[in-house]
Amino acid sequence: MTVAVFTISSQGSLCSRGATEAHCKYSLRRGQAAVKIAQQLRDRRSNRVPDTTLTRRRNALALFKAYAEEALAAGASPKGMEQAFAAILQISPSMWSQIKASRPIGDKLARQIETLCARPLGWLDETRQDAAPDAAEAAFVELALKAWRASSGAGRKELRQHLRRILRDRKAD
Repeated sequence: MTVAVFTISSQGSLCSRGATEAHCKYSLRRGQAAVKIAQQLRDRRSNRVPDTTLTRRRNALALFKAYAEEALAAGASPKGMEQAFAAILQISPSMWSQIKASRPIGDKLARQIETLCARPLGWLDETRQDAAPDAAEAAFVELALKAWRASSGAGRKELRQHLRRILRDRKAD
């Protein structure tokens, strides 16, 4: 376990030992716990993608999936479906492709998508179970099902316990 030592500058910024006040990046706000600051520092170091970014992407993909299912049921051709959806969102097909791949959806674009898709403000930011899984999640679920089905009762119990340990450890961070 790495222990970092910090000092507090005269302006209330949190500084690593030896840093000048001009280089302090993390502000210590009233009532902000040191644990929360440490978590923010760990998150920044690990370059974790914020949950909001992933949630917005999943929800945008769920919107596209719903749009595509509705259009196909109405007899539309699958060709050009993504371009038509991008036009509804008032973005370029290239931007839609980037969003699907990894481009974060900013606040302004999120509100635009919600408005144009007749969703309440903040809809893209809410985690929901019906959001479309990305390719990595789908591959994991397929692998987990194979492992589950190939295991005996003891193997299934061990798999379940391992997943619970991961979730418990994740909550502790």
